Amino acid sequence: MADGKYWNEKIETMPKEDIKKLQLQKLKLQVKHCYENSSFYRKKFDSVGLKPADIKSLDDLQKIPFTVKSDLRDNYPFGMVAAKSDEIVEIHASSGTTGNPIIGAYTQSDMDMWQELMARSIYTTGGRRQDVIHIAYGYGLFTGGLGFHYGAQKVGAKIVPASGGMTQRQIKLMKDLDVSILACTPSFAVYLAETMAQEGVIPQKDLKLRLGMFGAEPWSDKIRERIEKEMGIQAFDIYGLTELCGPGVSIECPEHKGLHVWEDHFIVETIDPDTGEVLSPGEEGELVFTALSKTGLPMLRYRTRDISTINTEKCACGRTHAKMARVTGRSDDMLIIRGVNVFPSQIEFAVMCFSELATQYLIVLDRPGALDTFVVKVELSEQAAKNPATDKNALKNDIQKRIHIVTGISADVEIVKPGELPRTEGKAKRVLDLRKGKM
Repeated sequence: MADGKYWNEKIETMPKEDIKKLQLQKLKLQVKHCYENSSFYRKKFDSVGLKPADIKSLDDLQKIPFTVKSDLRDNYPFGMVAAKSDEIVEIHASSGTTGNPIIGAYTQSDMDMWQELMARSIYTTGGRRQDVIHIAYGYGLFTGGLGFHYGAQKVGAKIVPASGGMTQRQIKLMKDLDVSILACTPSFAVYLAETMAQEGVIPQKDLKLRLGMFGAEPWSDKIRERIEKEMGIQAFDIYGLTELCGPGVSIECPEHKGLHVWEDHFIVETIDPDTGEVLSPGEEGELVFTALSKTGLPMLRYRTRDISTINTEKCACGRTHAKMARVTGRSDDMLIIRGVNVFPSQIEFAVMCFSELATQYLIVLDRPGALDTFVVKVELSEQAAKNPATDKNALKNDIQKRIHIVTGISADVEIVKPGELPRTEGKAKRVLDLRKGKM
């Protein structure tokens, strides 16, 4: 059992050169494992004339072709598995709604690694065995709920496996069971805060919540500020993908200056999403991960489509593992509106600048004729809606100006009543694109 600031001080504060030596050692073994046990990777290597012995340094990683999401779908369900059938002990799948789902197949060693990384992540935020952790991520095929569950078990904390749904009951449980840590999507945290306000529950007075771990969707600093203010907690960002293990790939420390990537198990790169060129630390690009310890369904140079930057400097918390900035969006979520590239995160940044607005917004795109229509629906906050001094026309004009400054194009803004936009107990739906079939 860990005791003190770190879950595993030797690993978390390991000198950078030692991390690189460990990564190279693991990379060589992983490449050999993939070549010998995965027909998919053997074909990929052979197609470029690459052999495991050719990987002699970390720079040689760039010789390995990228793995992409379509590879997983095309080889569904087990075409990329690199272990015998009886060695697979658990299977998860992505929440994708079209085509074949993305499968995560785990050996026992994969499960042990995942649990260890989740325990390390929970501990990094300040979670301890004395805590009561309320897990409101979905359980089942989605990795969120069980990932936190396994990690909390290893930490030794008390677990409330609430999963999704039944918001009022969740709030009652949080109150009655002295919950101190909340784990869910940031959009559900916002929904919980709104519902608490409606029910007359004051988190700072009625609950024992002290921190929250939120992930599975991009969220901005403005959303963080609102969650922290309305719930009276410290909010931490956590990152992961079904393809890599689930949550636990990286986590914020109390410094809140990026998410530590656990480099003893992952190599992270950033690339130009258009050219595939590897970028230097500090340059914004698409995150690419190589999983060094996965044996069931390995991932070499997996293109995540998530946009971020990497900082390799030692953190003030003492951890030496590289940090990734919060994901600002996905390259495949980019919207092309009237020929201009727009990310939903840009709209969130624009609308969250206004205290008169709630956190809900919806981007509605259509093409009734030759040109795109671009409408951003936003909600008034309860306080602004009750305030007779609120000038909705002036507010609308200010929001439209801000969106134009941020994106470079004009949008129609529609201000609606509090609670009018749809809520979700999972990932928030921010875009309604009605142009499909009209392109």
